[in-house]
Amino acid sequence: MLISQAIDVDQPIDAVWKFFDDVPQIAACIPGADLTEKVATDHYKGGVIISAGPVKLEFDGAAKVRSRDNAKKILTLDASGADRKGRGEAVAVLIATLTASPQGTRVNVSLDLQLSGTAAQFGRGLVSDITAVLVNQTATTMKNRMKAISLGQDPNSVGGPQSASAVAIGLTVVSRGAKRIFSRFFLPYQATARR
Repeated sequence: MLISQAIDVDQPIDAVWKFFDDVPQIAACIPGADLTEKVATDHYKGGVIISAGPVKLEFDGAAKVRSRDNAKKILTLDASGADRKGRGEAVAVLIATLTASPQGTRVNVSLDLQLSGTAAQFGRGLVSDITAVLVNQTATTMKNRMKAISLGQDPNSVGGPQSASAVAIGLTVVSRGAKRIFSRFFLPYQATARR
């Protein structure tokens, strides 16, 4: 499943690129993520916990920088993990492309996520909704941490998401689910009624 999103940051592109050069700094912005061990340069082990009502997934895995193009400002990360209860696995490739923008920097994020086992049974719509919330929460924390760094403050002083917000995920899932139902049933009826 491919998920794409653009994030606008009011910081110069070189400052944002420097931020993206620090994998633990990026991980500190992701809800529920915790890097626990540096295996080698640009290779880390850790875990992610995602909880949304009855859905709780706990993954142990690894993240590694596959490539870093300093000239084009493109970072590619490989991540993989297995659910701690043996219910499934996740493999992801994240590509972040930075470009200068009138606001500062635009970060285009592309996430190719593959789930197997029980995790895959939640359905594409639910996984897409949860991922969208996580990306939004990550973007907010990232902006706050970069602003702190630009002001000479400790980025840890602004805090970060400790776990994925079940409330935000729940509201997004309900909202997007209602829109999908509306578009499937009402829009075809509306088109037929116009004829």
